[in-house]
Amino acid sequence: MLYVRVWPSPLGRILLASDGQALTGLWFEGQRYFAAGLTSSPVEVPLPVFEQAERWLAIYFSGRQPQFTPALRLGKTPYQRAVYDCLLRIPWGQTATYDLIAREVAARLDQRPCARAAGGAISRNPISIIVPCHRALPKGGGLGGYAGGADRKKALLALEGVSL
Repeated sequence: MLYVRVWPSPLGRILLASDGQALTGLWFEGQRYFAAGLTSSPVEVPLPVFEQAERWLAIYFSGRQPQFTPALRLGKTPYQRAVYDCLLRIPWGQTATYDLIAREVAARLDQRPCARAAGGAISRNPISIIVPCHRALPKGGGLGGYAGGADRKKALLALEGVSL
């Protein structure tokens, strides 16, 4: 069974999803890949993991770095999980390139680096913000893509003090 809850962020409504134990999704309404993987009839109920995620988001949007992470269930493949783990290790207020992430994942999985594959996994990140895909940038500069939209990516980076 999948569960959902809507949270009103300063950048638009956010849909949270859970399997009952861990957060499985966090999307801005209308973003690319919105609600990917949800069944046609998720149930809206209060869950401790939603309360934790909402507390995390409230701290984050107040401009402070949360000192905890709600329980997360990430990625369907070892490659996706490795990419999301790299994203989780990018410190608050810092960025990493798709190329750097691809090289870290390749070293961990003993394969050749592919920035395009890393970018594909990043763009399909099911738990936006908490798994900070907004901190991933192209090697040559600029914002690159963000499923939630370029304006939101800029706002999230600015909130963390990143100047582009």
